[in-house]
Amino acid sequence: MRITTGILVAQRVVTPLIAGPKRENAMSNRLSVSAFATLSLLLGATLANAQQFGTAEEARAMLNRAVAALKSDQAKALREFSDPNNKQFHDRDLYVSCFRISDGKFTAFPGPGMIGVDVRTFKLGDDPIGQRAFDAIQGIPEGAAATMDYNFPKSGKPALKQSLETRIGNQGCGVAYYK
Repeated sequence: MRITTGILVAQRVVTPLIAGPKRENAMSNRLSVSAFATLSLLLGATLANAQQFGTAEEARAMLNRAVAALKSDQAKALREFSDPNNKQFHDRDLYVSCFRISDGKFTAFPGPGMIGVDVRTFKLGDDPIGQRAFDAIQGIPEGAAATMDYNFPKSGKPALKQSLETRIGNQGCGVAYYK
């Protein structure tokens, strides 16, 4: 049995039919190999599923990179945040979105259709998530972080997400992750 890039490859083990204790050992070994292979496949599937979503630490690191980029060159940073091919600001389900604090208009979002849309109009079902995001960032000092929890489907089932938000000049930016 060998593991190649996270994929388990089972090799066929051929044992002769032997009478007596040696046959029992061979059967025991085959059962052990089979149990190990099953456990490895389950563990591999669990790890692969866990790796398809970003963590709180990864979201915080991405937000910190976004703050540094905005402070360095705001126009360039907002373009990079909106570019879904930029892996520094788009990783699996993690991405940076920003809006102007003065008018609530999106300035960065992974899809171009949201640029210029007022964040306060964004709702998830009955949850006025955009208004809550706008309110969370108002009045906090620059560099401080606010958090906001909301429900968002994960693999077709309800799940809790948390948005980490901060203020950089007239920009309110955030990165959300599944809790």
